[in-house]
Amino acid sequence: MVAIKHANPCGVALGSSVRDAWRRCYEADPVSIYGGVIATNREIDAETAIDMSAVFLEVVVAPSYTQEALNILTQKKNLRLLSLPHIAERIPPADREYKRVIGGLLIQDHDTTGIDWDQARVVTRTKPDDALRPDMEFAMLVVKHVRSNAIVLAKNLQTLGIGPGQPNRITSTQIAVRMAGEKARGAILASDAFFPFSDSIEAAAEAGVSVVIQPGGAIRDAEVIAACDAHGIAMIHTGLRHFLH
Repeated sequence: MVAIKHANPCGVALGSSVRDAWRRCYEADPVSIYGGVIATNREIDAETAIDMSAVFLEVVVAPSYTQEALNILTQKKNLRLLSLPHIAERIPPADREYKRVIGGLLIQDHDTTGIDWDQARVVTRTKPDDALRPDMEFAMLVVKHVRSNAIVLAKNLQTLGIGPGQPNRITSTQIAVRMAGEKARGAILASDAFFPFSDSIEAAAEAGVSVVIQPGGAIRDAEVIAACDAHGIAMIHTGLRHFLH
């Protein structure tokens, strides 16, 4: 489940049920979710609808709703409910994105790529635990949908802090770290593009981040890797940038 504000996710989580996903999504950022858009790829049931109705939301998007859930949610004033039966389907590889510009149109492929573990490289002395792969995949999945420069902190398939759309990467990192607070200890930090300097690593180390996953490819990669080694942080280079604008 994802909560969205101003075209950026502010809380994302997986759960054992749609209600559990809602609870974890809400807890990811209970402040920003106010007045937000909620999207899920599972049917909304009555229990989830009761929980959602306690929060001011603008829009809920789901593949379907039980009748009991509709009865509850339609009592909320100015709440828009959208049913998209195919929301859980993958975007076809041939699908395109279109953006208007002055005098023309930009056409590009949707970013449907994930981590290619055959291409990804551990570049630090500290190696990440293989058990953290689901969290690394989750964090990179979220960060590619955050406006660049984008930083996401995640743990246990839940976002803890999201730093979106800043003109420099250190500010995005500082926002994500501040949002996560003490929960950042042991978390995964995902970046949509490379780190031009080691300042973000220093901020991540101070917060207690254990693994950084990023595309790599910066002129100062060696400096960034050395900073990770100095703090015992594991770093993975995926070789693929995202850059959502």
